[in-house]
Amino acid sequence: MTRPKEATTIASGAKRPAKNAAKASATKRFGTFGGVFTPCTLTILGVILFLRFGEVVGNAGILQSFLVVLISVAITSLTAISLSAVATNTRVRGGGVYYLVSRSLGVEFGGAIGLTFFGAQAVSVSMYVVGFTEAFMAAFPTINLPVWLIGSLVNLGVFACVYVGAGWTIKIQYGILAALVLSLLSFFAGALPSASWGQFVENLGPDYRTGSSFFSMFALFFPAATGIMAGANMSGDLRDPGKSIPVGTLGAIGTTSIIYLLMALMLGASASRSSLLDDPLIVKDLSFWPLLVTVGVFAATLSSALSSMMGAPRILQALARDQIFARLRTFATGSGESNEPRPAIILTAIISGLGVLAGSLDTIAPIITMCFMITYGYLNLATFYEAYTGNPSYRPTFRFSHWSTALAGTVSCVVVMFLVSPFWAILSIIGISVLQWYIARKKIEAAWGDVQSGTVFERTRLNLLRLEEDLYHPKNWRPSILALSGGAWTRPHLAVYGQWLTGGCGILTLAQIIAGEVDSRLERRASQEEALRSFIRDKELEAFPAVLVAPSLTVGIEALVQCYGIGALRPNLILMGWSSDVDRMNSIAGALRTVARLGRSIVIVRYRETTADPWVAPMGTIDVWWRGKANGHLLILLAYLFAQNDAWRGRPIRLLRMISSEAGREEATRHLESLLGDARIRATPVVVVADDFLSTIRHVSGGAAVVFLGFAPPEQGEELTFFHHTNDLMEDLPTVISVWSAGDSHLEA
Repeated sequence: MTRPKEATTIASGAKRPAKNAAKASATKRFGTFGGVFTPCTLTILGVILFLRFGEVVGNAGILQSFLVVLISVAITSLTAISLSAVATNTRVRGGGVYYLVSRSLGVEFGGAIGLTFFGAQAVSVSMYVVGFTEAFMAAFPTINLPVWLIGSLVNLGVFACVYVGAGWTIKIQYGILAALVLSLLSFFAGALPSASWGQFVENLGPDYRTGSSFFSMFALFFPAATGIMAGANMSGDLRDPGKSIPVGTLGAIGTTSIIYLLMALMLGASASRSSLLDDPLIVKDLSFWPLLVTVGVFAATLSSALSSMMGAPRILQALARDQIFARLRTFATGSGESNEPRPAIILTAIISGLGVLAGSLDTIAPIITMCFMITYGYLNLATFYEAYTGNPSYRPTFRFSHWSTALAGTVSCVVVMFLVSPFWAILSIIGISVLQWYIARKKIEAAWGDVQSGTVFERTRLNLLRLEEDLYHPKNWRPSILALSGGAWTRPHLAVYGQWLTGGCGILTLAQIIAGEVDSRLERRASQEEALRSFIRDKELEAFPAVLVAPSLTVGIEALVQCYGIGALRPNLILMGWSSDVDRMNSIAGALRTVARLGRSIVIVRYRETTADPWVAPMGTIDVWWRGKANGHLLILLAYLFAQNDAWRGRPIRLLRMISSEAGREEATRHLESLLGDARIRATPVVVVADDFLSTIRHVSGGAAVVFLGFAPPEQGEELTFFHHTNDLMEDLPTVISVWSAGDSHLEA
């Protein structure tokens, strides 16, 4: 069995050659205000604020609008806290939230989230462009052009700005921020004189129209809050991401939250319910200088589109560099000293252009909500795992994060998804799960650590301690095999049979003993261990390597059997190959006696090659010869585990016993049936009446696929007798597995 061709090893994502890295470092010129606070603020104060927030207040009323805003702020704040913790715990490179999740939860989660978040950001461009188009058509009703044409032209303009470069786009955003501030001042200056107590009281409570509800309004509003990732998406272009991302993101959330709450208060106190529901430009109508609000709407929608158009390609570029999806490799390239992701920008523009043609603002917003909720949930989950498992590498300089805040963020994202739309929530979870399954199926190996490894370590540590505390019971017996395979590539059948004997529920270790002194064999030991590890990986074995330097084979076996393992998880079954070389008999016999004295069961495999590939199981029965319960219980258990492997499915097990008299056949058959009944193992009992065991076993099991026999280690001075008897017994048989039991397994368990 060879490793699948699609399996891929990926290096640390977003790494560049040294020369490119130096250039990239020199061009990281954006600070907290320009690189994080400004894009976050402009994205949050976008199309929803000017074109849909009046509808939210009209349906939900002032109090429930406050609740919509506060719930959104709570979720985004918890996520921003997690984002800040992860961002200050690692050296952040390009890719934003994708980079953070992939380096925490691993390649499967990171790849699925990266693709989802890229799609959400690309479709967000469509939402902002559609919002701009609505505002443009309302401001210039005399322009008689199709909506799709205006939207497409705007999308093309946004694409052109971003294609030129992020530096130029960031400079544009300063002017857009100034226009946004002026438009907000114009609104408050106009709305304040129009405010009245009576209007405030009238709009205090909700009055939902048919088809609307609190959660539909939440779904409509929440995309406004998703701008918190705009700064993180620029992580590869920041001078100090670890400092800028927490300060800029939390600062933007705090500032925009106050603005939204004040906007809800002023809209509810200044406009009638019908105006709020029916007039998408109510903010403009209430303002002191309507032209400034028009400029503000244009500025907000365009800036949000620009921010998403800048962020999405950088996510795709980082994803492509990690080579998770082979077809995305084209998008890994960058242009110029600033490494602009222009191929990814083109794809983003195409996706957003299709969104402009296909969707309306009210249709796009809930879909984006689901995508962002999943992204935020995974980011919170990553932070929870890091903090809760006590990973020593989790040392964020941001001190306000705790596992409980990350868990609250995760749960709130999932709950809100189902409250907004159970159907879309289930569909989104299924979609992300399919993506994870697809990536996991490709068996991609990442060269970076992830929290899953830490979680597995912690769970393993606790389980080992539990095993150490619990009393051993035969019911919990599982094969923990130490295979003395030597260089396993020279005797691959030992590795194959070792894995088959675990039955998919045990542990296999391939061990090699190098004779000599440790000081002179260190380099060879390291190279042999790596070769053994490569063999395990190439043959897709579920095994561990162990290489030991010892003065002799017997000393090495003694050391391995005594010391290998941890706690209660030590080898209970030693697997060896049979040698027909009589000169090696003394050392083999000595090793058998040593293992037996140490209380470990022994399995000796005499392999009969029937095919060129040892993974191909020969046809025939699995024969187990019962010669007493000393070894018999373990023989039957190992045969049962053997038959659980896919290669051996369908091969019948025969439990055989030889007796000397026909009169005892019925009783012997009942005994075998009773054994199998107590063991709950399906096999065929066969009683053979004969006097000569050697000729009988050759006759009965000559056509079997494999034969299980019991044996006893030879006493001192009986080595040659044991050797010749065993050789004669195996001579005309197929593969033979000889077993000596230490007595720690029972069929009735």
